[in-house]
Amino acid sequence: LKQERGTSDLVAIGDRVRWSPTEGEFGIIEQVLPRKSGLSRCPPPPRAPVEQVIVANPDQALVVFAVRQPEPNPLMLDRYLVACEAAKLPVILVANKADLLKKRRDTFDSYRQIGYTVCYVSAHTGEGIEPLRDLLRGKLSVLTGPSGVGKSSLLNALWPDLDLEVGEISDATDRGRHTTVVAQLLNPEPDIYVADTPGLRQFRFWDVDPEQLDAFF
Repeated sequence: LKQERGTSDLVAIGDRVRWSPTEGEFGIIEQVLPRKSGLSRCPPPPRAPVEQVIVANPDQALVVFAVRQPEPNPLMLDRYLVACEAAKLPVILVANKADLLKKRRDTFDSYRQIGYTVCYVSAHTGEGIEPLRDLLRGKLSVLTGPSGVGKSSLLNALWPDLDLEVGEISDATDRGRHTTVVAQLLNPEPDIYVADTPGLRQFRFWDVDPEQLDAFF
């Protein structure tokens, strides 16, 4: 398998594989089956421009941004949405830290108006947590978004037994610090799979032609 050099990760979380057991709980991956979907990005320089697969075979993407702390960046949010549109992934926009929302209208109104599902939640107060759980049932969902928006806190609010590490926001930069450093596929309930991914500070498109960009917007 490792002799197959290409322009993409050989295997990523969410991949379906054929494998042979060796001993105990160990085994050898012999084949990666074709992917039906995927969320990918091009890594930032100076790394080589190859496909970095965030999650393979997701059914939907939950793009998580905070309403405050850090302040939402519409340009960054647009990049996430365009990447999901290019991958033909259904998107749920999760606006976390809703308890910090002081005004009725906010950054996310315009996304609701153009047809996106927007869920206002608060990992701190529990607002919107149960409706969010219902949206996850029966699917493999990728949880993605910038650092510091509360992805791990949301998962802890949904399933306290996960006890995921939670970071703080830098006062100097108003940005989150990386606490999730590797992607992992969680199965907290029998019919729910959630791919928890590291926070991204850059999202460079993979396999999006400039001529197609307006269509994805």
